[in-house]
Amino acid sequence: MEYIDHHCHMTSRTTDDYEQMALTGCRVLTEPAFWAGYDRGSVQAFAAYFEALTDFEPKRAAKYGIQHYTWLSLNPKEADDRALAADVLPLIPQYLDRPNVLGIGEIGLNRVTRNEVATFEDQVDLAIRNDHLPIMIHTPHLEDKLKGTRVILDSLASERRVRPERVLVDHAEEHTLPAIKDGGYWAGLTLYPQTKVSPQRAVDMIEVFGTERILVASACDWGPSVPFAVAHVIREMRRRGHPDSMIHRLVWENPCEFLGQSPRFQVPGRAHASLAV
Repeated sequence: MEYIDHHCHMTSRTTDDYEQMALTGCRVLTEPAFWAGYDRGSVQAFAAYFEALTDFEPKRAAKYGIQHYTWLSLNPKEADDRALAADVLPLIPQYLDRPNVLGIGEIGLNRVTRNEVATFEDQVDLAIRNDHLPIMIHTPHLEDKLKGTRVILDSLASERRVRPERVLVDHAEEHTLPAIKDGGYWAGLTLYPQTKVSPQRAVDMIEVFGTERILVASACDWGPSVPFAVAHVIREMRRRGHPDSMIHRLVWENPCEFLGQSPRFQVPGRAHASLAV
């Protein structure tokens, strides 16, 4: 079955990962800007990164028949540095007209500091001022997830210009997903082998909350992760007897609906099935 992975950090992956994703049915992926495993510290470093996301990675993905889109931002782990934010945020609009740029992301919180909240709100404003671009949001991991998600949702609720249907709140879990959906936002489930959500937990949540406004993604990066984790969800749902129509809704129709709010998102040949998983 073909699928779309809305959250992959392919800059940190090898070309073998692209090949495995293609073999398991990935046709389209989107890559949000993120932390590189170290603090970049200069606007020049971010400019080089944005160039790679908008030029090199689309070409690399195309070699494996995968369409590559990206999001641009100052990521949450470096957002506490307000001086850096003042330099990097004016750089982002220079890249927003690139053909594979969908919106602003991933923005959000890491340690839930006042500076992080201020940078988050600056980037929400940036998205709104640029034709209400779609927004992808990172929620903190582990013990700060509930607190951070609440702070993010409160901030969004206070900004009357935000269109909830154009916002994806990622890294949702059982204790945050209901509030995200109740706010009218899209919720993303991040699939990791050791942390975050396993494919089994993701399917458990889907069985409880349904497929409406829910996306699943590998969010693969430089740490232990599985770039074709969406295929594991497809297999788990089939193992539990869920119909292919429901699975297709989750891994293809839902991302098409959310990502399609950007006029740049064009999916070649919306076939329903191809490679078996």
